[in-house]
Amino acid sequence: MKVLVLTGPESSGKSWLAAELQAQFGGLLVDEYVRWFIEQNPRETTLADIPAIARGQLAWEDTARTQQPPLLILDTHLLSNVLWSQTLFGDCPAWIEQALLSRQYDLHLLLSPEQVEWTDDGQRCQPELSARRAFFEQTLAWLEKHRQPLQILRGDWAERRRQAFEAVKHLLGP
Repeated sequence: MKVLVLTGPESSGKSWLAAELQAQFGGLLVDEYVRWFIEQNPRETTLADIPAIARGQLAWEDTARTQQPPLLILDTHLLSNVLWSQTLFGDCPAWIEQALLSRQYDLHLLLSPEQVEWTDDGQRCQPELSARRAFFEQTLAWLEKHRQPLQILRGDWAERRRQAFEAVKHLLGP
């Protein structure tokens, strides 16, 4: 089983690209738990919600891992929980990063906020490109610090799709 993670700032195409990859390569797609959580809890999210959100993301990921698909596509993982918690609340429960580091991921596709439009979907909160760039840089710094396999995707939608398809072809091998 190869585990692929799409990560990066909001409105950079993670969900769209995850669906495109699943349509092209098959496998199992795990959505972003926090979206479901926010829909179920239509109120301001707080630091106290972060553990429940992280446990929910882990549960969805773990359920998918037990099925052992040839390709597991994660629309996000705990790194987003860590960085958003720090960005929004200035803190994050330490166990979340520890849980993240205890797992194996074969490739992270890190999507740049450049060259694509920000879209308000009712849950997003960083319309300024500078804020999304900062989130991108934090994500990149964490992945590099922890020596996680990654490829940065840049360009317009078609270019991101092309780069992602090439990366997954390489990941899956002959």
